[in-house]
This record gives sequence, C-alpha cells and structure tokens, in this order.
Amino acid sequence: MSNEIRPFTLEIPQSELDYLHDRLARARWAAQLPGTGWERGIPEANLRELAEYWRTGFDWRAREAELNALPQFTTEIDGQHIHFLHVRSPRPDAQPLLITHGFPSSIAEFLRLIPLLTEPADGPAFHVVAPSLPGYALSTPLAGTGWTMARTARAWIELMARLGYDRYGVHGGDVGGGVSGLVAALDGAHVTGVHVVTDPLTAANVATFLPGLADGLDPDDPVDKVILDRMDAFRRDGSGYLAIQNSRPQTIGYGLVDSPVLQLAWIAEKFESWTDLPIDRDQLLTTVSLHWFTGSGASAAHTLYEQSHSAEWGAPPAVPQGFAVFGADETVRRVVPAPADAHWSEFERGLHFPAMEDPENLAGDLRAFFGPLR
Repeated sequence: MSNEIRPFTLEIPQSELDYLHDRLARARWAAQLPGTGWERGIPEANLRELAEYWRTGFDWRAREAELNALPQFTTEIDGQHIHFLHVRSPRPDAQPLLITHGFPSSIAEFLRLIPLLTEPADGPAFHVVAPSLPGYALSTPLAGTGWTMARTARAWIELMARLGYDRYGVHGGDVGGGVSGLVAALDGAHVTGVHVVTDPLTAANVATFLPGLADGLDPDDPVDKVILDRMDAFRRDGSGYLAIQNSRPQTIGYGLVDSPVLQLAWIAEKFESWTDLPIDRDQLLTTVSLHWFTGSGASAAHTLYEQSHSAEWGAPPAVPQGFAVFGADETVRRVVPAPADAHWSEFERGLHFPAMEDPENLAGDLRAFFGPLR
C-alpha cells in the first residue's frame, strides 16, 4: 500500500457521454398504472422529463469543470482507492473539518456548502476535507468486502493523519453521520467535536433498525405515537430500497450499472421523498452522473449490505457533540441519543439533504458549534 496522495482531475471520455445519451434515447418505459402516483415509486411522467433533460439539457462538462475547480486528490487506504476534496481556506485561523456524505449521494452534495465554510463573510472558517465514501462514485472500484462504517471511519482517521491535521472536527448526515460519530469515538484524542444533521423522518427510520433508539416509546403518548407510526410506515412502504440492498446487492446492482434510467430513478426518488426545499436538478444530476459513469450503484449497495450485517455500530463519542435538525418537530429528541450538554439547533424547513436544501443555515450552525472548540 502506498501512502502517496495524488492530485486528481475528473475527465469523462466523450464516448461515455455519447453512450449515456444513446441509452437514454432508446430507453424502455414502464407504463404508469391509472390512478397511481409517488406512493408506488417515481411516476413515469416525472422520470421521463428528468431523463430527457439529462439527455438534452444537462451540461455535464460544466458540472465536471465545477468539480475540477476544487482541489481533488486520491490515495490508497487499507487497500481501497479513496477520492477526496481538500479545499483549504485562505484564512490563517481556519479549522480543519472532515465532512462525509450519505446515501444515495456524493461529494457533489457539498458544492454550495464548501465556499460558505472556506470563505465565510464572518465567523470561523474551515479547511474542508470531503471524501467520497468507499464504493461511491469516485472512490471505486470497491476493493473487497467488509467496508462498514467503522472501517470507513478508520480510513478517514488515517486520511486526516496523512494530511497532517492533528486536531479536526467531523460532520455528516445519514451514513456520513454514522461514520462521523465513529471517527469521533475512535479518534477522540484528535477530534475537537462531532456535528450531525438529521430530520424527523430520518430519525424515525433509523430507529427501526438501530438497537435501543425506540426503547420505551409509549403508543399512548401523542408524540411517541407519531414516531411509532412513522416507523411502521417506513417498514411497510419506505424500506424496500434498503431491504433489497441489505440482502441482494449484487442482483439490484446489475440493473443500476446497466440502466441509466434505473440509476436515475433510484436516486431521484429519494431526493424527492427526502427533501422539503427545492434542490437544483443540475446538482441532482451531477450525483446521478457520477454514480452512472463510475458504475457505483452496485458497490454502494454492497456497503449498505456490509453495515446491515455488522455488529460494530460504535460507542458514544466522548468529544463535544452537536446536532442540527431540519424540518424539526417535537419527535426528534425522543429518539436521537444526544447528551444533555449537546449543541442542539432546529430549523423549520429542509430534511435529509441540508447541504443542498439549506446550505446557509447548515454553514451557520457548523460555525456556531465549532467556533468555541478551536
């Protein structure tokens, strides 16, 4: 294994773009059943419109240039090819901050957030390190089995050490929140604090499979009943994507790697279902394109399989903890294991992807949390 850190430039061959456009032009479509809508998956009309824009209106070269305007690097850690952004602030007092995306996302999630962190109008600034999760987009191919959140956390700890950061903060949501919590738990001597984003739907969904979060919920309590109802709805109607990836990632992987329409639907449906504020469709299609061009739909599914079969979920971190709840209601505090002295912020709008939905409030909360921890 080499410890070398290599500069990286994203260059998708024109032949790959031509192939994508040809496949989209020749796509076969599942007819929409009369009287059905989003409750059965992304509707045909919505997907057709988005696919046509991907084929004829979306400017991949502009998005590629936007990504290449940020310093990108690759390295090898624990046998795995790792891609990451490393955007240093011009401010001499900037703090290092490791940020991790979740599912079904990519580092493109942070394109609007990063400038707000590296060059803020006021308040603390950050040197941002944003890796692509193993098996996702540019951190492919997946070198083998066993890439759980804990193994990823250990790889991130090694990455920050290679970059020369002795003290740093960590932030994430979804899978990235789990990885960030494990980084803080495993590297408390170097982590200044851990900041996690969540929302009411995600909190209830996570409580369905993470041991202990739903213990003690009372169906006769009005707030607890809302949580329990959301958990039931997720098990019944919302968890199919997770069930297939947690059990047969290879099978669904063939379709995700072979069909751009399936890869588009797989991601676009979640962006629609898990957001409250509008997301720029070019930013959505940047993530979809990264998954398509790298064939990472299958390998991302395999990492979800690995975590669902892992017993290592981590202990509570001993460093300061911060939580930002988007689309907040009274339910989240009931299931999120936040210590009494944790930083806690609530925002009325936004949900699962606040770095895309509401980057200004997210950046402000990161400054509010990490500022006193310098």
